[in-house]
Order: sequence, then C-alpha cells, then structure tokens
Amino acid sequence: ADSKGTIWRGDAVAVLTGGQGSRDARALPGRLNWSMRLGLKGVSLVLQQDCCMPTPVVLAVQPGFSGVRLSLATQAAAGLPAQTTGPVGQWPAAWLGGLGTPWNTLQLSGVLRLSSRDLVVEWVQGRVRVQGQADVSLDNAASRITTLERLGSYRLDLLGDNQGQMTLSLTTLDGALQLSGQGGVTPTGLRFRGDARASEAERGALDNLLNIIGRREGDRSVISIG
Repeated sequence: ADSKGTIWRGDAVAVLTGGQGSRDARALPGRLNWSMRLGLKGVSLVLQQDCCMPTPVVLAVQPGFSGVRLSLATQAAAGLPAQTTGPVGQWPAAWLGGLGTPWNTLQLSGVLRLSSRDLVVEWVQGRVRVQGQADVSLDNAASRITTLERLGSYRLDLLGDNQGQMTLSLTTLDGALQLSGQGGVTPTGLRFRGDARASEAERGALDNLLNIIGRREGDRSVISIG
C-alpha cells in the first residue's frame, strides 16, 4: 500500500490481507524498500525493511527454456557475496491476523522468524520443484483467547529432497500447547496432517483454542490440510 517510486526502485507499506473483499488487513511498521536489476542470467529483486528484514534479501529469478528458477539469499552490503544460508527476516505474529479466519480469531503475539539454506524453487513444465531448506519458527507465542500468558515456541521445517519434492515437519520446542505434524507439497498440492494437544495441567485453559485449531477428537485437535 502507499507505494512510491518505480518498478525498478521504490518503497511501500507492507500489508497482509485475506484478498479482495477481505475486511482484515495488517500493516508492518515502516516501509518496505525494493530495487530491481537486470543481469545476464535474469532479474534480481532486492528487498529491505528496517523492522523485519534489516539485511537486504535477494530474490534471483532466472528464466529458462523449460521453466523459471527462483533462489533466495541475503546480502549484508553492496559488493559482498550473497549468503544462501542463514537468517532471512523476522515478523510480528500479529501480522497473520490480516489473513482473516482463523488468524484474526486467534490474535497471536510472538515473533515469526525465517531462515534458509540453499533454497531454490523451480517451475518446470507446470510443476514445482524445491531444493534446499527453509525453517519458520514462532517464538513465545500467545493468544488473547486463552488466559495463559504463553502458549509455547514452535518450528516448521521445509525440506526439498533429491526429487524436488518438499516435505513439512511441525514440532513443538516448548510450551503448554503441543503441536506436531507432517506433510508435503506434491504435484497435486499441499497435504498436511497434524494434531494439537494441551498439557494436562493447562487443558482447561486451552479447550477453546483447541476447538478453533482443528477438529476435536477427545483431548486432541486434528489439523488436516489437503
């Protein structure tokens, strides 16, 4: 929103929304800066934002005869080599509320962090192939719909295998709300199966939250996507 500049260089307010017609929207503080460069191998898009991506993030797009290749790196300063491994950025978990249901109901707080290792995404003949790894962590999560001050910390690992397929693994690092699950991205789309449980001492405080997260089966809530 409120963009200034050109396609080659400019800045804007980063807003997360559920799409056209959505009443939910969340904006990040400050402005997202971008610059775009043409090269012999393709296009490089550099993104930087003081609050969330203080180190510039470089998205390199390389078109080819059979598809498009997208790689992710960070660059601490002009003239230095780009790093394909390490932290990418961090965002307030409250930003997810802009996506609408169920995020606007959960009203999460905490910090989302993204790191990557040699991450490459290819679109080849209409199919997506993923190589490398990305890790998304949610640290010190809390929700306004429970009386607990803290739910816990969690990590979602995304790993590309030798065939270009991506697997997902959700784990709980600590906390009263226990999340776990496995899934992947195949040519037919995203599939994920997991569950959410509460520690016995906090089960009463987390009962409403478990009802929102997924389908209740006794003391657990089943999460199913795809």
